[in-house]
Amino acid sequence: MPATTEVAFPGCAFFSRTPERIFTVESFSSDENLMIQAAEQFSRKEVLPAAERLDQQEDGLMPRLIHQAGNLGFCGPDTPECYGGLGLGKNLSARMLEFLSFNGSFSVTIGVTSGIGQLGLALFGNEAQKAKYLPKLASGEWIGAYCLSEPNSGSDALAMTTRAEEKGDRWILNGTKMWISNAKWAEFFLVLAKIDGEHVSAFLVERDFPGVSIGREEHKMGLKGSSTARVVLEDAEVPLENLLYVPGKGHHVAFNALNIGRFKLGAMSLGPAREAMHVATEYSQDRKQFGQSLSSFGLIRQKLADMAARYFGVESMLYRTGAGIDEAFDSWGGDVDGNRRAAEEYAVECSACKVLATEIEAFIVDEALQIYGGYGFTEEFPLARIYRDARVSRIYEGTNEINRVFLADRLVRKAAEGAASLAPVGDSFVSELAGKAYARALENHSPRLGLRGIHQVVAGALSDLTMLAYMEQSARLRARQNGGIHEVLFALLSRWINGEAARSYQAVTGESVTIPAHASASIEDVVEAVLERRGPL
Repeated sequence: MPATTEVAFPGCAFFSRTPERIFTVESFSSDENLMIQAAEQFSRKEVLPAAERLDQQEDGLMPRLIHQAGNLGFCGPDTPECYGGLGLGKNLSARMLEFLSFNGSFSVTIGVTSGIGQLGLALFGNEAQKAKYLPKLASGEWIGAYCLSEPNSGSDALAMTTRAEEKGDRWILNGTKMWISNAKWAEFFLVLAKIDGEHVSAFLVERDFPGVSIGREEHKMGLKGSSTARVVLEDAEVPLENLLYVPGKGHHVAFNALNIGRFKLGAMSLGPAREAMHVATEYSQDRKQFGQSLSSFGLIRQKLADMAARYFGVESMLYRTGAGIDEAFDSWGGDVDGNRRAAEEYAVECSACKVLATEIEAFIVDEALQIYGGYGFTEEFPLARIYRDARVSRIYEGTNEINRVFLADRLVRKAAEGAASLAPVGDSFVSELAGKAYARALENHSPRLGLRGIHQVVAGALSDLTMLAYMEQSARLRARQNGGIHEVLFALLSRWINGEAARSYQAVTGESVTIPAHASASIEDVVEAVLERRGPL
């Protein structure tokens, strides 16, 4: 990671002094870019041609693709080499995952088995547990799944009712886990349950353990090629040694796996957005109306420029965050306590990446479909599938609403602990508004309470200001480092950010503000570059 100036606070430092440099995608080395290109080639040569067959859940097809991907290291890019993985950093593994995510069904399958399906084990498992299971998951021999949600506990995950009782040399688990990705194919499940109905704990459960069964496939709107089903535990027998980490501390396993999982979900959401831009730019050049290509019409060109600018913004914050996560693991990781600390350090940024990446994915995919017009609404063209598959991104791994509630609350608590600052920097319109909004919301309110007692609409607006400030700063620094077309992208992005920030500030304070004049920026160079590259810049 490039050197930065010392900031006033570690971790969540949105409103601290601005670093001089950040990590951007341009910072990946030539060797790292070869691995990223290999991931893209696998997507285009192996996955996308099989999209229709995947949607029909052709027997054995998805497991075969996962096994192929495992042979190339894609199922364990950040799994330690001693357990069969590539031993790469979280940032590079996320970038590879972005390029493996052009098809949503394959994306969620490999994303879960290489991510939250094994993250808890990799971070919190003992040597015997990791040696037994990680090589099978990293190689693609086994597919992994993560079992937290239940029919009556979604966002309120700790309200789970699945029970675990110790009997002799076994744990006996009873309960039902719902919306479990990969359930049909998984051999390995990380299951959260309450010991004696009270202490949340994590268990490593194999498919063939007595009492484990899989329900019917859910009939979903999208991701039809992925597996989503209930995992039913009826007096399921789990060896005592398959308790993961510490009894009653399973929430540390669950939530820290989700922290990194949300960061990676940001990359998984950029993949379909990238592919949507790719096919939409091609179509806009090929499709003729009124004697000229769609790409020559002003409103179509504006769409392409806006898509590129917002992609630039979320990409900037995502890989800046990933570099910070890698730095945290380099500093503290290696044992369970250090892994927990590293996974927690960037929890706020991970939520910000998840929310903005999935919402900008939705914007880009929607605009891409609009470029196709009526054809985009038919299943004969690729946008219909991308559109359907993208919708769930704002729901799983914590809805965007619960992430908004968490994000601002967590930042306020970190500030109370001296680990973050809420003071406005004044280096941009949005950061100034964010600092003022926090000050107004916290008048006569103890930061040690987080946002307890603050209306959720206000909390959500504070989160939006936080995310926008982080994106703005990340994109501004990247533009400053690279210059050229990135300066224009930042100017276009800042117009949108400032408008969104003004609305969020009004939601907190009830006051209107004057939005700064737009920076001078012509979209023509951006549009021509997008059309030449047929995708993001």
